[in-house]
Amino acid sequence: MLTVTDILPDSIAEELKIQTGSVLLTINGEAIEDIFDYRFLIEEEYVKLEIKNPSGEIDIYEIEKDLDEEMGLEFDNGMLGEYRRCSNSCIFCFIDQMPGGMRDTLYFKDDDSRLSFMQGNYITLTNMKDKDIDRIIRYNMSPINISVHTTDPQLRCTMLNNRFAGEKLKYIDRLFEAGCRMNAQIVLCRGINDGEMLRKTISDLGRYAPVMQSLSVVPVGLTKYREGLYPLEPVTEEDASAVIDMVEEFQKQFMNEKGIHFVHASDEFYLLAGRPLPEEDRYDGYLQIENGVGMLRLLREEFTAALKEFTGALEQEDVPSGPADRKITIATGKLAYDTLKELIQTARDRLAEAGVAGILPEVKCRVIRNDFFGERITVSGLICGRDIIDQLKGQELGQELLLPINMMRSGEEYFLDDVTVKQLEKELNVKAVIVPADGESLLMALMGREIETGGRQIYEQTDCCHSGQA
Repeated sequence: MLTVTDILPDSIAEELKIQTGSVLLTINGEAIEDIFDYRFLIEEEYVKLEIKNPSGEIDIYEIEKDLDEEMGLEFDNGMLGEYRRCSNSCIFCFIDQMPGGMRDTLYFKDDDSRLSFMQGNYITLTNMKDKDIDRIIRYNMSPINISVHTTDPQLRCTMLNNRFAGEKLKYIDRLFEAGCRMNAQIVLCRGINDGEMLRKTISDLGRYAPVMQSLSVVPVGLTKYREGLYPLEPVTEEDASAVIDMVEEFQKQFMNEKGIHFVHASDEFYLLAGRPLPEEDRYDGYLQIENGVGMLRLLREEFTAALKEFTGALEQEDVPSGPADRKITIATGKLAYDTLKELIQTARDRLAEAGVAGILPEVKCRVIRNDFFGERITVSGLICGRDIIDQLKGQELGQELLLPINMMRSGEEYFLDDVTVKQLEKELNVKAVIVPADGESLLMALMGREIETGGRQIYEQTDCCHSGQA
């Protein structure tokens, strides 16, 4: 059921005098569970609404309208109903590795196909039934992002600590047969689903391409809070090289057979192995960028393109000839540090070639060690405010401290540990500039130009399979 919170002017709902506070019960006799039911059923030319008005009476409205004409009904924030909790106890679950005392939302594990469709969350399929798959197919809720980890049924039961995890793989077949687009991921655990088991999983899932658009392999994230949990070891440089070799071997095969590269190793594997990132065209359109696949390559491409446009436009601007009087500091995680240093040097070189090297401020790039979760966590998306404060306090930071937006909770200005941006600014005595995750925004922030606050940003991920963004 959905509660009406607003009626749009000059709409069918206004003409029918439907009241705010009314509850939509059924459309054409079908019960309304959430906004997806409403959106799908309301598209018909003839609709019959059953609505309980604020006085408790049931009103029936029979409406003839254009096929895609909107009703003009707005609903409350509970339009999805209750989120589905994860029914697994994955051996690699990041949420199980967090300390106590954090905000409640960070401990909620969702496994909801609707959030997969709307926000990109990964689901395991373990709490789904046939009727849920029917609904996904009927409403064409795709792409659906699936945490597979292994196609070996028994091993999947072990990794997810769920006796139904193996048999639920059959739902991938149903989605494939219905033509529902999918993306999949493997969280690689050393000695468990790597080696020949990884080869089997990639080969098995490759049969679904190109309906399954992509498959990412990401290394398990291990915090220092693992007492009493399944013994896992971090991925080594040798492991990373082996994964890359296997992935690139399969990419050639899939490109020849399917016309897409399909499987991708996350950026972290390439950095850990000390290997160059793949070329842009090997990412098939960056389908899994929020999963850390191709994020650094895209940042480089965007930054380089923006720099070319910027230096070209300088000829038409009144460019200051003296040295820049700005000094700024960039705070980042270990994973993105070398890339940022390289981009800053690229900007310096290009501006020097254009004869305007002096407009680039003095830039210091600082790696923030993750003391909160442990030094094995190297992505900037899991850096907490207190670590930034403790490691930068008392240092000369210049006029501005640039922070990537993925350090912030989505839509908010505070970190995972609830330290606010204002608190950080006060303790460090510096202005904090939150920089969107695209290359153009990074360049504009370096140059002191106005930037938009949008751009790519990771949602507050509650899926137990996610380990953060670079």
